[in-house]
Amino acid sequence: MDFEINENQQMIAQMVRDFAEKEIRPNIFQWDHEEHFPIDVMKKMGELGLLGIYIPEEYGGSGFGYFEYVTALIELGKVCGGIGLSVAAHNSLCTGHIYYHGSEEQKRKYLPKLSSGEWIGAWGLTEPNTGSDAMRMKATAVKEGKEWIINGTKSWITHGLSGDVAVVLIRTGELLDSKGITAFIIEKGTPGFSAVKIKDKLGVRASETAELIFENVRVPEENVIGAVGMGFVQAMQILDGGRISIAALSCGIARGAYEASLKYAKEREQFGKPISEFQAIAFKLADMATEVDAAELLTFQAADMKNKKLSMTSQGAFAKYYASEVSVRCGNEAVQIMGGYGYTKEYPAEKFLRDAKLMTIGEGTSEIQKVVISREILK
Repeated sequence: MDFEINENQQMIAQMVRDFAEKEIRPNIFQWDHEEHFPIDVMKKMGELGLLGIYIPEEYGGSGFGYFEYVTALIELGKVCGGIGLSVAAHNSLCTGHIYYHGSEEQKRKYLPKLSSGEWIGAWGLTEPNTGSDAMRMKATAVKEGKEWIINGTKSWITHGLSGDVAVVLIRTGELLDSKGITAFIIEKGTPGFSAVKIKDKLGVRASETAELIFENVRVPEENVIGAVGMGFVQAMQILDGGRISIAALSCGIARGAYEASLKYAKEREQFGKPISEFQAIAFKLADMATEVDAAELLTFQAADMKNKKLSMTSQGAFAKYYASEVSVRCGNEAVQIMGGYGYTKEYPAEKFLRDAKLMTIGEGTSEIQKVVISREILK
């Protein structure tokens, strides 16, 4: 792996940094308080090419690789985990699923709209009673002529309410059959397809989360992605890459917490000197700096393998597991370093901690990452 930051990464980092300072940072506490999903900001990011970063230019994307993608998510995470999560979910899940597994016709129909931000994408695997145990999903699709009729629900879906198109995984075969699940593309406004916003989340509150409801939703057979019954296999491959997204976002949140803590420790005085001069605080900063760098290295290692089209199941899980846990530790230490101020919304520490916690849950919990890792190393 080449450790030198390439020119594209430098350009994207500066572009995202400038955009975030102007369009995101002034609003983060209001969006967080109101649980407001700023669709206008998402569309502006689409205009900048951030909603189709690794999609080839022929499909309306930016044509970059995973190094540039990771770089963008780190910069967004340093400012707002909620906005970063929305960009990650749009790119890696909905858009990524169509790009990696869709037909040529599906790619040309949907990718330009998704990459430009004209359309916002959602992706649905989880159900109210099936999170990690996805093969027990209850939502079903039954073939009738040239259509599929879908019934059931999906839960914890990013952009479920505002998304213009959703890729959903639905059971078309027997329960527990890994070849009995199929991926469908469903457009907003399809009769019987609705959503309800999930409110009062702990963190990433600027990212919209919803429950999807399917009541006799009729979907044409041309909206099936790939072969019937291959949806679960596709989803596992998508999650391999998606874990890089969450790892990158975790690195951003962790680095944001670290940088805020470093600044505060240099300015805050106790007993006649900056608290950074006390070993207890200096050692906390040392631990944070070390762990953030280690998390970024694991994440870029996984991104490098993704760029090279190598199998990276273990590396994606390594990065997601470690980086997400580091983000929580850094958020927690940021609150501790800032003391009483860290416990208030006047300072950013408590938001970093709240946003970080989802990183250990979404796209496979830390416990599931251990399952993935242990299976790989014990093969």
